[in-house]
Amino acid sequence: MIEDIPQSDETSEDIPDGDASGETGDVQEPAKSLTDPAGEEMPGIAEAEEEAGGDEGAGSGGDDPLAEVAEGAEASGPGRRSFLSQLLAGTIGAVVGLVPVLSGLVFFLDPLFRRGQSSRSDGSGAASKKDAEGFIKLPVTRALLPKDGTPQQVTVEDDLVDAWNKFPNVPIGSVWVRVDESGDVIVFNTICPHLGCSVEYRNVETDFYCPCHLSAFKLDGTKDNPIPPRDMDSLAVKPDTGDEIWVQFKNFRGGISEKVEI
Repeated sequence: MIEDIPQSDETSEDIPDGDASGETGDVQEPAKSLTDPAGEEMPGIAEAEEEAGGDEGAGSGGDDPLAEVAEGAEASGPGRRSFLSQLLAGTIGAVVGLVPVLSGLVFFLDPLFRRGQSSRSDGSGAASKKDAEGFIKLPVTRALLPKDGTPQQVTVEDDLVDAWNKFPNVPIGSVWVRVDESGDVIVFNTICPHLGCSVEYRNVETDFYCPCHLSAFKLDGTKDNPIPPRDMDSLAVKPDTGDEIWVQFKNFRGGISEKVEI
């Protein structure tokens, strides 16, 4: 007779929770220990996460050399541009300032250059009308003067030079030119020594006459009445010039007995 196989007395109540799913209480217990019953993180884990985040931030930004170079370039960029702008502005200002200075220097030194060129050109060529001693060549020759001693009025021309300009062949006065009995050429300034009027020649009286104050002079230049304070002003004639006549033209002060050059 077959004996009844005894059935297990274990019930579902005796089986621990989670055995059916293959999980035990020992596995779920550590998982629950990570959080408190209210679902909040434990203080130790939060502090660890904050320290890890701080280390990552320090490593990513504070110790990066490329970031430091970029920050230095950004800081030095505006300063370098400002320096270059100031240097360029200073250079342009210096150039602009030098232009009027050099122009004024050339303007003031130009008379010296002109004077030097004029002094080198005096008497340097055959066509020169004035030599180094101040004798001016007259536009008349000895052969053209009347042999009877009749005076001829001749205009004297010279290069008029002021501080800035040069005017060639400008009339600077006039002279009376004649040949005396010995054949020598005599030259007088046409300005009367009395008060500066122009002396004329009278053919009938054959003398020099000033119509301003009735001063009269002989053909040799001596005064013929007491009105003029002195004789006519004679001028030096350069000797040994052949047929040419070279005269040292000068003006003299009027109204005095002495012959004072002005």
